[in-house]
Amino acid sequence: YEISACLVGSEMCIRDRYGVASMTSVEQFWSSPILLEPFLKDPSSQEALEQCQKLKDILKRVGAFVVKDPRVTEEDNDKFLDLMEKYFSQPEIHKIEDARPELSYQIGVTPEGTEVSRCATDPKCQELINQMPKEHRAHIPTTSDRKWRFFHRIGPRPSNSQFQELNSEPVLPKGFPSWISIMDRWGNLLLQSIYTIAEMAAIGFNLPKSAFTSMLDNGPHLLAPTGSDLEKYGTLGQIMAGFHQDLNFLTIHGKSRIPGLFIWLRDGTKVAVKVPPGCLLCQAGMQIQHVTAGEVLAGYHEVVVTEQTLETLEIRKKENKSLWRISSTLFAHVASDKYLEPMLGDEKKREEDLGMYPKIKAGDQVRKELASINLLKQKDK
Repeated sequence: YEISACLVGSEMCIRDRYGVASMTSVEQFWSSPILLEPFLKDPSSQEALEQCQKLKDILKRVGAFVVKDPRVTEEDNDKFLDLMEKYFSQPEIHKIEDARPELSYQIGVTPEGTEVSRCATDPKCQELINQMPKEHRAHIPTTSDRKWRFFHRIGPRPSNSQFQELNSEPVLPKGFPSWISIMDRWGNLLLQSIYTIAEMAAIGFNLPKSAFTSMLDNGPHLLAPTGSDLEKYGTLGQIMAGFHQDLNFLTIHGKSRIPGLFIWLRDGTKVAVKVPPGCLLCQAGMQIQHVTAGEVLAGYHEVVVTEQTLETLEIRKKENKSLWRISSTLFAHVASDKYLEPMLGDEKKREEDLGMYPKIKAGDQVRKELASINLLKQKDK
């Protein structure tokens, strides 16, 4: 069931292969989540299979979607956000102790001003932005990102790996006795959702149920909250995270307390993300683009201070709440020593797709992308 999307004014036009078009507003589009519960109850049920098909279609058409997982609660997200607000609000001298630049910042904290969006230095990316209609245009980043990030490993790692820096032991900040319990619980809840989504996507693409999850086993999955100090950077139009795609397989987010995240649909529509209460946001990354040979595209997104951001900040100031914007994010990765290669279609199609998406170890793909955003340790470039 092939679907293409076209922008029609402020509406999205979905046209199937029979030429039948239906209109749906962007708001309505985001309020129709992928439901995991039918699949969890009975993966072979008609309702579950319909959700698998819906998931495949939205991955191909958009590359991002809202998901409802009954196992994930707002309470767990709130505990995580509370912890990260306290962590990021510490003086810089305390946080910097948790940085591991010798491991390409793939564990522990990454200071603000370290990561550079590819679009800040890539003329092709800047050309893409300049060609966008004004109402859907991204901001062109001119400096490094104004965000801190903390990487906390989730799930088991391989006993031996060619990519040890991507599979290192976690960093435990001082003065946070509940760190492991809160981080591990929230990270494992998100990873659990990813595994279910990956199984559903595989079924939707007519692959074995474990086609994707077997690649994710022992992957360098990272709970990856960002922290942006909006007392310091709360200026209209300030870029927190420059226009970019994620390098991993799938990214999943809990609801942030402060708005500012924008994503681009496959048809070029710019959408302000508004995750409904009790839901999660999932986005396609470069690794799923590779194994589907571009049937799913890694989605572009950015985080920018908007009028809505400033309005939320004023409310939080009056309520004496933290002015740090925290993202509740997990990056799910293909295991570093496993190969990325096209998986869809017959043998002839897969061989043809190798021209655009050649076989490569996931760890090498990650290293290449880390170098492009100024995070790879110098000697490894």
